[in-house]
Formats: sequence, C-alpha cells, structure tokens
Amino acid sequence: MTTVLIAIDESDFAENAFKWYVANFHKSDSRLILLHVIENLGITDMSPARYIECQKEARQKADSLKQRYTTMSSELGVESDIQIKTADKPEHAIVDTADKEKVAYIVTGSRGMGLIRRTILGSTSDYIVHHAHCPVLICKRQ
Repeated sequence: MTTVLIAIDESDFAENAFKWYVANFHKSDSRLILLHVIENLGITDMSPARYIECQKEARQKADSLKQRYTTMSSELGVESDIQIKTADKPEHAIVDTADKEKVAYIVTGSRGMGLIRRTILGSTSDYIVHHAHCPVLICKRQ
C-alpha cells in the first residue's frame, strides 16, 4: 500500500493540490493522509488571555477545515485520514510526519511567491523539497 501525505490549510492552493492529486494520481489502494498543522504562536507581545483566544480560534478553524476536507473526500470518493497537529513550524511537522508515516511522497500546493519574497519570507514548499526524505510534488495553481 502506498501512503501519500497532502499538506492542507485554508488556502485555495491546498484545495487545488488535493483535487489535482485525486484527479491525476490517486489509486484506490493508496492510503491518503491529509495533514493540517496549527502553528504555535509566540507569546511575546500577547496577553495570556489573548493567546488562549487565538489558540481557540486556530483550533476552531482546524475543525472547520477537517469537516470541509471530510466532505470533499467523500464527494470525490476517496478515503482520507485527516490529521491536525500543532508545531512551531508547520513545514517541520510535515516532514516529520512524512518520515514517521513512511510516505511514498508528499503533495503540497504552492502560493507562487517570487524569488525575492520567498527568500525573505521563506517557503513551506521550498523547505519540504529540501528536507523531505521522499519525493515531493508541488502543485501550482492551474
């Protein structure tokens, strides 16, 4: 059985990558993991009450995202294991999960940042490509 990990978030880029994978690569005997990572917030300039409120909002958004992808998976006729994790850096959690689950490859969307912006801000997909121990499919928006 081939295990595939798709990194998901609330963006259209992630949804596009998921739908593209299902239409072009998915096989009925594949195990599909959809992974959303809630990024830990720094508490530096935030009151404890605000921090708790932000974490609660992030969890609610993650639960809503899980429901959305559960519905999409069902509509597209694929079974998926939707996982929600929390980490300081989502890209690290994606690579770590891929290693632990022994995935055959990772699928992720791309926001299409230019070189300068990607260099300054960093890129989740760029990190995954350089640190994953398996092939990575980056799905650009069509």
